[in-house]
Amino acid sequence: MILVVDIGNTHIVIGGYEREHLSFVSRISTNARKTVDEYASKLQSVLMIHGAREETIEGAIISSVVPPLTGIIKRAISMVYNVSPLVVDPGIKTGLNLRVDNPATVGADLICACVGAKAHYPCPLVVIDMGTATKLMILDETGTFIGVTIAPGVEISLKALASDTAQLPQIDLTAPPVLLGKNTAECMRSGVVFGNACMIDGMLTRMEEELKTPLTKIATGGLSGIIIPHCKQAIHMDPNIILEGLRLLYEKNTKADCRKTI
Repeated sequence: MILVVDIGNTHIVIGGYEREHLSFVSRISTNARKTVDEYASKLQSVLMIHGAREETIEGAIISSVVPPLTGIIKRAISMVYNVSPLVVDPGIKTGLNLRVDNPATVGADLICACVGAKAHYPCPLVVIDMGTATKLMILDETGTFIGVTIAPGVEISLKALASDTAQLPQIDLTAPPVLLGKNTAECMRSGVVFGNACMIDGMLTRMEEELKTPLTKIATGGLSGIIIPHCKQAIHMDPNIILEGLRLLYEKNTKADCRKTI
C-alpha cells in the first residue's frame, strides 16, 4: 500500500492506494502545534480503523501548503512505517508544463489536482478546488498549466460574515430551501451557498469567453459537495482528484526515494 497525504490549512487528507485502487480516505484536523509523536499516534489510529497493517505500507508521498507541518508529518510516517516519504516540491517530476511567472511558487495541492485531472479528463479543463480557499486552475488544450484564480473559501467568508458583524450569528453551512430567506440563518445560508455557486458559474463563463473554448469542469475539495450541486454549469464531482495526483506523482518519480529503509 502507498500512503498519500495532502496537508491543507484546515484538514489533512490521508489515503491508501493498493495499486490503482483507493482503499480508504480519512480526514483529520490540521494542527501545526502537534508534535511528531502526536501525529505518529494519529496516523497509526487512522490506519488501524481502516484495517491497513503497518507491514503493508511500501511507500508514501506528501503534498503540503503548511510548511511547518511538512517535516513533522514526514518524520511521523518514517517513525511508524519505516519509509522515507517523497514530498511534492519544485524538484519533483510532474509532467506538467507551468506557464506562469514563477513555477516554483505554484502550490503542491494545485500541482497534484492538475496531474490527476490531466490523467483522467480531456483538456482544456478547469479544476475547481473548494477548501480553505476556492481555487480555479486552468490547463489548456495541450495540458499546460496557464493560470489560476484564488478567492476566499466558503467557510472563511461565512466566519467573516458572522465575526465582523454585531447581529449575525455563527451558523452551520447547509443550503436553504429557497433563495429568499425568511429568517437570519436562512438569509445567510442563501448568500453564502447560492452566492458562491453563482460566483463559480460566473467565473467559468468568463474563463471560457477569455480562452474562446469550452472547458471540461472538475470540482474537488471538502466544500464542493455543498456548493457545486447548486451551480448551473455542468461540473464533474471528483472528491479524490488530489489524492489521485499524488499517486501518479509517486509512480512517476523514483520509487527508490520512497522505499523501505533498511
